[in-house]
Amino acid sequence: MNAVWELPFYYRLVCRLDLQNDKRLVFLVNGLCLLIGVIMLIPLFFSKFLYHLMEQTENLLDCSLPLLVLGFSMIVYMVLHEWIHGLCIWYFSGRKANYGFTGLYAFAASEAYFPKKPYIIIALAPIVVWGVILTVLLFFVTDVWFWVVYLIQVVNISGAAGDLYVTWRLSKLPKEILVRDSGVVMEVYSAE
Repeated sequence: MNAVWELPFYYRLVCRLDLQNDKRLVFLVNGLCLLIGVIMLIPLFFSKFLYHLMEQTENLLDCSLPLLVLGFSMIVYMVLHEWIHGLCIWYFSGRKANYGFTGLYAFAASEAYFPKKPYIIIALAPIVVWGVILTVLLFFVTDVWFWVVYLIQVVNISGAAGDLYVTWRLSKLPKEILVRDSGVVMEVYSAE
């Protein structure tokens, strides 16, 4: 079942997840992001990456190029993450997603009401697609560039904390729910 554009009259709001204004939820999702990031950064401290960067301070170009690429790649990654959400929104609804940035989150949104399974696919698609691509890429890069790609993977997984949290919450609800995602607020509806 694909998205619908009008809520069936017998559906009622059962849950609202506001990732922007619900202080408890903001703390929870950002705490989850931080926890995932810290756990994933542990291998970095046992590598030669940090030592290599400090060692290269004599040759600023050797040190700064990987850091510049990393910074630029993280920005590009955020755009590509939302683009994957948008592609899935388009696939399941037939209409383009609306994109935005709140200062706290970048988002892809839609006015459509998505069934549970397609919505979970929309939520998890970026972490899966980029997770696979970045993991494969790790096998083809060496030295400092391995850690540049690895740090982008850290951003991929930890930055999807909101998507992971919403998926977890929705997984506990009945399969006939409909979800409307305005970017940072998910409204969940179910039949009475």
